[in-house]
Amino acid sequence: MTTTTTAKTEGPLLLTQRRIWIIFAALIAGMLLSSLDQTIVSTAMPTIVGQLGGVEHQVWLTTAYLLATTIVMPVYGKFGDVLGRRRLFLIAIALFTLASVGCAFAGDFTQLIVFRALQGLGGGGLMILSQAIIADIVPASQRGKYLGPLGAIFGLSAVGGPLLGGFFVDHLTWQWAFYINIPVGIIAFGIAWFTLKLPNKRATQPIDILGVLLLSAFTTCLIFFTDFGGSTDHGWGAVETWMFGVGMVLAAILFVMVEARAKDPIIPLALFKNRTFINATLIGLTLGLGMFSAIGFVPTFLQMSSGTSAAASGLLMLPMMVGLIGTSIVSGILITRTGRYKQFPIIGTLLTAAAMVAMTTLTADTPIWLICVFLFVFGAGLGLILQVGVLVAQNSVNPSMIGTATSTNNYFREVGASLGVAVFGTIFTSRLTSNLTDVFTGAGASAGDAASSTSSLDPQTLAQLPAAVRDGVVTAYADALAPVFWYLLPFIAIAFVLSLLLKQIPLSDVAGLVARGEAIGGDEAEALESAQRGTPVATAKSDPDTSDRDDLISKS
Repeated sequence: MTTTTTAKTEGPLLLTQRRIWIIFAALIAGMLLSSLDQTIVSTAMPTIVGQLGGVEHQVWLTTAYLLATTIVMPVYGKFGDVLGRRRLFLIAIALFTLASVGCAFAGDFTQLIVFRALQGLGGGGLMILSQAIIADIVPASQRGKYLGPLGAIFGLSAVGGPLLGGFFVDHLTWQWAFYINIPVGIIAFGIAWFTLKLPNKRATQPIDILGVLLLSAFTTCLIFFTDFGGSTDHGWGAVETWMFGVGMVLAAILFVMVEARAKDPIIPLALFKNRTFINATLIGLTLGLGMFSAIGFVPTFLQMSSGTSAAASGLLMLPMMVGLIGTSIVSGILITRTGRYKQFPIIGTLLTAAAMVAMTTLTADTPIWLICVFLFVFGAGLGLILQVGVLVAQNSVNPSMIGTATSTNNYFREVGASLGVAVFGTIFTSRLTSNLTDVFTGAGASAGDAASSTSSLDPQTLAQLPAAVRDGVVTAYADALAPVFWYLLPFIAIAFVLSLLLKQIPLSDVAGLVARGEAIGGDEAEALESAQRGTPVATAKSDPDTSDRDDLISKS
């Protein structure tokens, strides 16, 4: 394990309640930036792919972002443990904002995919570093009460994002879905620069560069293998598909060999001897397979199959976010009060499975209110699972590995998400392309014209088609998407079984920075800050659970 030293500062970091909330504000700004972008794009996607001529490749608009995010997660997690998280957080915000500029000015679909991947390189850092910093400053036993504000920010972006995306598409241009990130990114960077004060560190062991490269190669080959295998252009019998498959296996073997010998591996293999960590991570992997696939294509279904506008489809996602926010807040409060978490993923997987079964019945004639009910139940299930997995993973490891545990847990969830979007998105897109081609050829178009119409179809074009053709297109979308949910159910079932096997362990009552001797917390931090300001305090109790505190105090 890497030994790190804290950079020289004016004194120890005092984790007073005031400082915790200031740091928390910086994290919220960064998380708002990342989550807002993903949800805006979801409702703008049909228009974007239609205008840029990329309907048959629309899955890559999501997969490129997820792939890049997945690749860099372990890097941000490990480097944050080794070098400190403040500078990495600022780099992630800057990279995300600059990539948003590139997305807004992309001239074709290929350029847009490239810049979306660059966005993912920044978005991965925002996600991992935010979760790790929260674990640094808040004990696991108290972290539940912070899930409410985090859930509210996620819910705000998840509701406001689709609404903004729909408004931009309906009244401005799709480019505004990326323009909006520029001022938000600048504000987030400023807030983090002035308020995110954390210890900087330096590494005393060589960085595992070879491990990073092999892990990136494995992730890339995995996604291309599944995408090529499920596409009509290549298929599972294509040589290039299996070349990626071979590359994936070789990269995995070499990665394990390198990590076993590395002085400070990017993902320590010892983590996989921890049964609680493995269980929590596998729940995230299986949930990611089903969750992101469903979320990614529901707005498209609402726009094209139900005939709603982009703005209306964003509004129709509101019930899902209400369910997610509600159960996230309630579960967080209950975890803080009781210290118990096992029951929440069990109930959450059952609710998620029920919602998916219901969504297999979706047709163009399904009432909007019923779709809203399905989405509410789906969101309620997710809210009971998402935060618990990360909390359990962080709580199951040594405080010096909080960032690594956080990123590894998220990495496997994003691997599941990337696989889900690639595989099930490809199934949806292949079925949709075939269905739409049949619709246009049945209306009298030639094969070439049918292919062209399928590639450039967007909600605005759909509204201008003759009623018979429009009804055929709506049915094509419904027939393509609804059956896909059956393929997702087995993975939710696996997540349910894993939730039953999840071990209940006590939640730590010491924040990560305090446990590592890098900060002072609790009443003692409040007393020291008051003494520095010359303000007397009534009482100040020492925290017997922290170490190296006397050394830190002497430095001040």
